[in-house]
Amino acid sequence: MKVLRILLPLVILGISGGVAWWIYITKPEPRERNFNPGATEVEVFAIQPGNFRVELETQGTVQARTESTLIPEVRGRILEISPNFRGGGFFEQGDMLLKIDPRDYQTELVVAEANLSQAELVLAEEQARSDQAYQDWERLNLDEVPGDLVLRTPQLNRAKANVASAQARLENARRNLVKTEIVAPYAGRVLNQNVDVGQYVSPGNQLARIYAVDFAEVRLPLTETQLSFLELPEIYRGEQPSFRDGPNVTLTSSVAGKTHQWRGRIVRAEGSFDVRTRQLFVIAQVRDPYGRTADDRPPLKVGTFVHATILGSVLENVFVVPRRLLRENSFVLAVDNDNRLRRKPVNIVWQNDDSIVVDQGLEPGDRICLTDVPFALEALQVSPTELDKLPFEVEKVDVQEAIARRAPRPTGGGPGGGPGGGGSGGGPGGFLTQILASIPDDNPLPDDLRTKVDAAVASGDRNLIRPLVQEVRAWAESQGIELPAGRGPPRG
Repeated sequence: MKVLRILLPLVILGISGGVAWWIYITKPEPRERNFNPGATEVEVFAIQPGNFRVELETQGTVQARTESTLIPEVRGRILEISPNFRGGGFFEQGDMLLKIDPRDYQTELVVAEANLSQAELVLAEEQARSDQAYQDWERLNLDEVPGDLVLRTPQLNRAKANVASAQARLENARRNLVKTEIVAPYAGRVLNQNVDVGQYVSPGNQLARIYAVDFAEVRLPLTETQLSFLELPEIYRGEQPSFRDGPNVTLTSSVAGKTHQWRGRIVRAEGSFDVRTRQLFVIAQVRDPYGRTADDRPPLKVGTFVHATILGSVLENVFVVPRRLLRENSFVLAVDNDNRLRRKPVNIVWQNDDSIVVDQGLEPGDRICLTDVPFALEALQVSPTELDKLPFEVEKVDVQEAIARRAPRPTGGGPGGGPGGGGSGGGPGGFLTQILASIPDDNPLPDDLRTKVDAAVASGDRNLIRPLVQEVRAWAESQGIELPAGRGPPRG
């Protein structure tokens, strides 16, 4: 029994090992499968070059073009103030703002008039004595020339000087009397009122702070990169360049929960860069910021913080690519003719939050990949789906389309309305024709300017029409005429 207990486990282990060995040597061979992953499906769009209008984004605070401190030139007690001489009150040029007690200056005027009368009497007496002295000298029949003392010339000159001095004192008394009424030097508004009725004032006291309301200005900082896309004339010594046709700017601000816009122009640039930020400030100007508009837009008040969009240069023959397609800030993915992914390094000349503008690295008709392919490998096989248009908006790809969308051309006749005139037929004169239609009949264009406009529209020459658009705008601005807000005819 003892031997059986020892041998039985050994027999069992031997049989188990034999079975395991038999299973191992008789196992079937695994079947081989060829793994061929399917091509990745992507969406592609054949990109084409176009024009892109650069828009420079900046911000600033509205300020008055002209701001002054009212200071009296005479002393006295304030007797009266205008109802508009309050903080926020409007006034017109020549309005009386406040009146100082004039009685002391009326007395001075009376005294000055009396002194002048007395001086003129003395002058008349001295003139008579001088004439009498000359007659007496002639009766003596002397051959000598009479001297100044004989003719009383010094006394006569003194009397004339006294008359001139009395006249000057009288004129000064009259001016002082006029200065007792403080009148508005321009149409404006009261910023701060510092005095009131009954207060005694003297020269040097600040009566109020006022500012003009004909124009509002905004200082807008621009970087050197932004300035390179802004068409501003350089100012050299001895020259006075005109900013009459400066770049258009749109100011945006929220008032009472609503967003409003004001249009203006860049009228000048400051003379130096800010040493801390390395930025140059340009000045945007808005005409009649407090005038009522048809849509009851609120006035553009001094101190308002605004966001500004300045129209810059037009980049021609460039590609506008959605910013989301840019990878590693250096390339975009394209699909070649063999339906393989290719990296396209691009040169970015302008970019904003939505788009990048590329001038090198892409060719017309390149199929850019719109699908976000993770771990995109060079030459990866894909299955592209062609799209006729982008599934999302790209900001201002074509300037001509933007102009047509904002300023539709008229369909009627008039100058340039026919097929040859470039009006409603879609020629380059259509935009100019629309501007002419906005000019009221009671204030027509000058004859010489109208002749040039008709000739340019008839010729259809863009090189003639573009400067004329600016000239007509400048004339209309000087006449206070509001024209359409389009940006002009497309460039050839």
